[in-house]
Amino acid sequence: MKPIDRSKLKTVSARRRKSKVNTKEFSRPLGPSAGFRAFYDSLPDILNARSLRALAATIAQIHAKGRATTWGIGGHVIKVGLAPLLADMMKRGYVKSLLMNGAAAIHDVEIAMMGKTSEEVGPGVADGTFGMAEETGSFFAEATAVGAEIGLGAGLKQTLAAQKFEHRNLSVIAAAHKYDVPITVHVAVGTDIVHMHPRCDGAAIGAASHRDFLSFAAICGELDQGAYLNWGSAVLAPEVFVKAVTLANNLRGKPLRITTANFDQLRHYRPRVNVVERPAAKGYDFAGHHEIMMPLFRMAVLEERRRLD
Repeated sequence: MKPIDRSKLKTVSARRRKSKVNTKEFSRPLGPSAGFRAFYDSLPDILNARSLRALAATIAQIHAKGRATTWGIGGHVIKVGLAPLLADMMKRGYVKSLLMNGAAAIHDVEIAMMGKTSEEVGPGVADGTFGMAEETGSFFAEATAVGAEIGLGAGLKQTLAAQKFEHRNLSVIAAAHKYDVPITVHVAVGTDIVHMHPRCDGAAIGAASHRDFLSFAAICGELDQGAYLNWGSAVLAPEVFVKAVTLANNLRGKPLRITTANFDQLRHYRPRVNVVERPAAKGYDFAGHHEIMMPLFRMAVLEERRRLD
């Protein structure tokens, strides 16, 4: 084939052409003494920096109007030391309810109990000691027995409140008890270390977690013009969320108008479709490490709320 003849091509002016990027949107370099406000304003107004501002502004507006924002967290959020930030956002009223998977609850209880968590899994699997922590398993057995009647989250709050653990001030569950924030805990039997413990009662786990699922569906029913933020749960929380929203929509007869966001280190299928897309009036998806993204997001929300006052 002969090469195409370009001599008769019609060109257009780049100056008149619509462009998606403009220098007005560029970042601005700051000096080392700049505060967060200047740093926040210096971010480029492009892609996810723009989305971060938009979501933070939405959460600030929801807070100002007294509407609800629910946060869902996976275990890694606790493991990277973010409990103090979550507790502060509870105190300020930005977390009206909290969804946890089993791993998040376990790590949080171990932090409260011992000030440490997260074992070396590989060697423990090899010698059969992985997940065999006596104190953790016994605590969850007691909390689950209580939770069979009132829900697993409430059972954990009540059982933890009765203890004088040294590091309770660094526990999300203890903070939820202190600030009267409802917690629902959702588990898949066999996925958590406490399910191996000799005192584990599968029937109680099922009853307690199912009670929390129904409670979470009621919480979702109050999220119209509110928000749901999914932090680090790639499977369980997104699946629970989409079913709970379905229940709420069925009973109200029309879809909830929920702003949603997913924050995780990697982008996964279920958070994208079951949090960001299917149930959302407006959805956002952020990829990044929790230990960076949550402090940044918290400060962005507080800054946007300040601008409303």
